[in-house]
Amino acid sequence: MKMRKTTTSERIEIVKDCLSNNLSYVQTAKKYQVSYNNVYSWVQKYKKHGSEGLIDGRGRRKPSTIQTESEQLRTEIAALKAKNEYLKTENAVLKKLEEIERGSILKEHDMKRNFKPSPASKKKDSK
Repeated sequence: MKMRKTTTSERIEIVKDCLSNNLSYVQTAKKYQVSYNNVYSWVQKYKKHGSEGLIDGRGRRKPSTIQTESEQLRTEIAALKAKNEYLKTENAVLKKLEEIERGSILKEHDMKRNFKPSPASKKKDSK
């Protein structure tokens, strides 16, 4: 038997019918053409949370309040600051990784790093 989709109001009606008429879950499932598991689950949720428990909470939620333009800007600024901090950290880690890799390659080839002598050290050597 193909099961059908139900709305929140239908679920509430099904649960109330099951409880008020003392029907079994199997009888209720057959009467409303829904699965036994759904009826059982809805009754348990109804007993625990009331009719609020039967609301389908899946999917993306709508914002509870509409933000003003200044609130939207503050939210965007906070998100950009967090992203900026993340990118700074990522950049520092990548620089450190590159430095470590460069050092291990030099060790493998038994090479020394080539540094240009600073102008101050040249003056000391010539004296």
